[in-house]
Amino acid sequence: MHKRMLVAGASALALLAGPPARAASDADLETIRTQIQALKQDYDARIRALEERLKAAEADAAQAKSQAAAIAAAPAAPAASAAPPTPASATRGLAAFNPAISAILNGQYANLSRDPREWRMAGFLQGGEVGPGRRGFSLGESELGFSANVDPKFSGNVIVSLTPEDTVSVEEAYGIFKGAPAGIVPKFGRFFSGLGYLNEQHAHVWDFTDAPLAYQAFLGGQYQQNGVQATWVAPTDRFLELGAEVGNGDSFPGTPRDKNGAGDAVLFARTGGDVGDSHSWQAGVSYLRTGSRSREDDVSDLLGADAALRFTGHSRLWNASFVWKWAPHGDPHYRNFKLQGEYLWRREEGDLDLASAGAASGSPYSSRQSGAYLQAIYQFMPLWRFGLRYDWLDPGDVEGAGAAVFLASSFHPRRATAMVDWTPSEFSRVRLQFGRAQLSPLFSDNELFVQYILSLGAHGAHIF
Repeated sequence: MHKRMLVAGASALALLAGPPARAASDADLETIRTQIQALKQDYDARIRALEERLKAAEADAAQAKSQAAAIAAAPAAPAASAAPPTPASATRGLAAFNPAISAILNGQYANLSRDPREWRMAGFLQGGEVGPGRRGFSLGESELGFSANVDPKFSGNVIVSLTPEDTVSVEEAYGIFKGAPAGIVPKFGRFFSGLGYLNEQHAHVWDFTDAPLAYQAFLGGQYQQNGVQATWVAPTDRFLELGAEVGNGDSFPGTPRDKNGAGDAVLFARTGGDVGDSHSWQAGVSYLRTGSRSREDDVSDLLGADAALRFTGHSRLWNASFVWKWAPHGDPHYRNFKLQGEYLWRREEGDLDLASAGAASGSPYSSRQSGAYLQAIYQFMPLWRFGLRYDWLDPGDVEGAGAAVFLASSFHPRRATAMVDWTPSEFSRVRLQFGRAQLSPLFSDNELFVQYILSLGAHGAHIF
């Protein structure tokens, strides 16, 4: 009886619990089946994508390995046949050799008390770019530069000058060979000579708007070399640099002579170092030898008659320079001071041809002349500098029948200049400059300049 009661109770419980449990199980199973199907589809898609990426990566690796093996096994070939095998490699090569591009915008306003066409230094044959330039507003001489490493052995630099007369000229275009032994650095092409201290600096780096009188009288403003230069820096604690150049000698005081071999030669040496942690200095000497053939200069004689002088002969120029810099503990940001000076001495010997009033004649000519400048620049607070410069020329000894009429003078041309400039960053500068030039007993000029210099793009570091 007891067994029958248990069976009946179990049957009753099964009847009560059975239908609800069966209904819930069917719904759950359907939901689970749907979720499993969705997951399977998603996983299948992801797996297929991963498999495709794996195949592509394996194919790229195999291609790169085969190309590397082919390059290693291939014999040396001319450069023309060594083109990159794939467009991607070619793109990477072009990007690697993109040059650094820079532009220097240089403009000014000039207020001059005398006509700049009358500007000449008494007792000196002139040539090149001398004088203060035109009156009023002018663009100045702006620059466009390109520089890059060509390969592990060579680098190159090109600077194009845009003149106020709307002409374009190549100011510098040179290569540097970096694989020479013993620390020698050869430079070849067109470049500013290492003669003196200021000469190899571009005009936008100068502390004054114009070049010193000595540079204008003896170098026509700046000496440009077309040739080869080699420099060597000694492996010593104190800086010591030696350099030599040979070129065609076309720049003033030389002239084009259409000859084989070198037309000029330049030698220079520089040394310098630090004094404590706040002072540094550099001194240098240099020498130029060049020649002229019918180098022309238009002058007026003692009676005011126009004449054309043509010099044929040799020029020798010596230069001595000195620079001293001070900055508290080597930090020039807040205050710094620079004292700079150069002395130039030139000797010329040859023939001076005269063409005056339709008659031509010639006579032996020789001169021993000198000039110097001294300038001081003081940055008295961040961004602001003040500077003074004094120029002086000595016409020296001039010998020759024509020279006695046109050039002999006991007057010493001179000029005093003051400037103040504002430099909000290393890429911009605005300058106000005033100078008074006394170039002859009858010629004095008050010169006011307002100049701006803007630097666009990458630009290399400047020298000491």
